[in-house]
Amino acid sequence: MSQHTAERRGGTAWALAITSVAGFMAALDNLVVTTALPSIREDLGGALHDLEWTVSAYTLTFAVLLMFGAALGDRFGRRRLFMAGIAVFTAASAAAAMAPGIDSLIAARAVQGAGAAVMMPLTLTLLTAAVPAERRGMAYGIWGAVNGLAVASGPLVGGSLTEHISWQWIFWLNVPLGLALLPLARLRLAESYGTGAPLDLPGTLLASGGLFGLVYGLVRGPVDGWTGPVVMTSLFAGSALLVGFVLYSTRAKNPMLPMRLFRSRAFAGINAASLMMFLGMFGSIFLLSQYMQGVLGYSPTEAGLRMLPWTGMPMLVAPVAGILSDRIGGRPVVAAGLFLQAAGLGQLAFVATADASYAAQLPALVTSGVGMALFFAPASSLVMSSVRAGEQGIASGANNALREVGGALGIAVMASIFSARGGYESGQAFVEGLRPALFTGSAVVALAGVAALLIPTRRGAAHTAAGEVPKLLPEPAAR
Repeated sequence: MSQHTAERRGGTAWALAITSVAGFMAALDNLVVTTALPSIREDLGGALHDLEWTVSAYTLTFAVLLMFGAALGDRFGRRRLFMAGIAVFTAASAAAAMAPGIDSLIAARAVQGAGAAVMMPLTLTLLTAAVPAERRGMAYGIWGAVNGLAVASGPLVGGSLTEHISWQWIFWLNVPLGLALLPLARLRLAESYGTGAPLDLPGTLLASGGLFGLVYGLVRGPVDGWTGPVVMTSLFAGSALLVGFVLYSTRAKNPMLPMRLFRSRAFAGINAASLMMFLGMFGSIFLLSQYMQGVLGYSPTEAGLRMLPWTGMPMLVAPVAGILSDRIGGRPVVAAGLFLQAAGLGQLAFVATADASYAAQLPALVTSGVGMALFFAPASSLVMSSVRAGEQGIASGANNALREVGGALGIAVMASIFSARGGYESGQAFVEGLRPALFTGSAVVALAGVAALLIPTRRGAAHTAAGEVPKLLPEPAAR
């Protein structure tokens, strides 16, 4: 092996490790707080409405600022903004751990989401720039496995830390990781830039405002009622702003998100599939973690351990999925994963009872885990290969924003279905609400599989796009 080849592989390994850990932190904090809410309420007080915002404040800022974070990275340097996002996220995590009251905790969670919105979309563009085209399937597979594990294991990590140490350690966990990543990113990642076009401030304001209104309405819907004036106004205003964003972007000279990207069946199809996948998955995990604790009587740690066949499966299967996508194309792997995930959720809904045995749930958990694993890595590859190299930051930001919006939508819609059909009065009442919600999640994920099948199979064009590595520009000299 030549010295140059060894150095290139070493750089690839460092880039994969740095971006995977950063993505893990950002993805973990989506659901890590859910199993700690009783302890937080005991320590800091606050009504149920306040406690809900400890979860949704992060999702809200994460979703609405993702595309802006990606655009900043393309304009001012992806490594530079990646490091800035890590710094903000780490500082906000420390502030959340030291929060003296519920309001300051919510504020810290919102700032956490802003930092995650900057660093998360840049993980894929930095990884793509560092990995040779012929090895990206495996790299995306490992990256997808780590991120998939983070999303699904949030309740386990949060419950275990809360039960055995304290809820503050949910946030302290991020601090040493963030402090370690900063110097590594500076030394081991190469700087890269996007197209160099000026920032699209009108488009950013329209998109951020529209997503804020939409996500805020979705989060408030189960609390205030879907016909409440605040919810209706928020949803209407958000939708109107997003329509304005689309109309503006079709005419703007340098739009933040070129609408022509959606003329590509590959880009449109994988983004539609991602939104629906996260809708079904987030809503299901949100309810199932409560079901295992509140109905079946498991402790937070016990519930998380029993979900390991689902949450741990991406670590085993996602790298294989990346290799398969390189050999047969991403579309069949993604579609198979989505249909398996839908089947698993449907089976979980079918076997859910107030005294269900773990043996009855285990096959559905394994099926769901394999399906989720098959989705993550090829989906990332399809997103990055569906656009030109200079637009990969934009594509990553848009895909991650749609995933977060899908997650917020999933929790809101499935919680609303749960509330309409069941409640917390008894185990049987919980199951009566859980089952229709899970069946809904299964149907939505199955629709995601149909959307994936609409992705074209022109592998040659996809590989050409995937092979375009973002141009690495020398870092500007310090002034």
